[in-house]
Amino acid sequence: MEPFRTLTSLAMPLDRTNVDTDQIIPKQFLKRIERTGYGDFLFFDWRNNAAGQPEPSFVLNDARYKGSQILVAGKNFACGSSREHAAWALSDYGFRVVIAPTFADIFFSNAGKNGIVLARLSVEQVALLLNNAKTIPNYQLTVSLEAQTVSDSNGFNATFEIDPFRKFCLVEGLDDIGLTLRHAAALDTFEKQHDQAGWLKAKV
Repeated sequence: MEPFRTLTSLAMPLDRTNVDTDQIIPKQFLKRIERTGYGDFLFFDWRNNAAGQPEPSFVLNDARYKGSQILVAGKNFACGSSREHAAWALSDYGFRVVIAPTFADIFFSNAGKNGIVLARLSVEQVALLLNNAKTIPNYQLTVSLEAQTVSDSNGFNATFEIDPFRKFCLVEGLDDIGLTLRHAAALDTFEKQHDQAGWLKAKV
């Protein structure tokens, strides 16, 4: 997992509330066995019209926001089923940060384990960021995880809370496997002692 400290990027406005995980990554794509490639199917039903062609009015198809790594959305983001694929799809597409007033609890955990910073700001602050992203050309935000701030070049500055352990993992780039590997030497020692004890017991 890539460490996260500070990111400055275009802000993409997804001005919708109650965005559920089935919209983030529709169920027909959950049969894939890899953890990569889900970005192609992110918001699939919103990105494409009934004929299967890109929907010009949807923000992911707007060239103004190409390359954005910061998504700004309405409250209750990623509600619905607990599929971790939602975090995989957002990460694979390129998003490192999602800003919203509230998030579903299970998604909050899944996102952190996949290197995505979730910044909870007030409804009023998010409304301002959504409006700025829609009306100001090349509108960029800077998210500092170390300082726990979201800011822009127009004077906006807000702080967000994050669990200290989740912050540590994101700053250090540690997922569950990475956390385990930090204790690799101790695990190796335990296994050797365990194997030796078993061999001595069998010999006796």
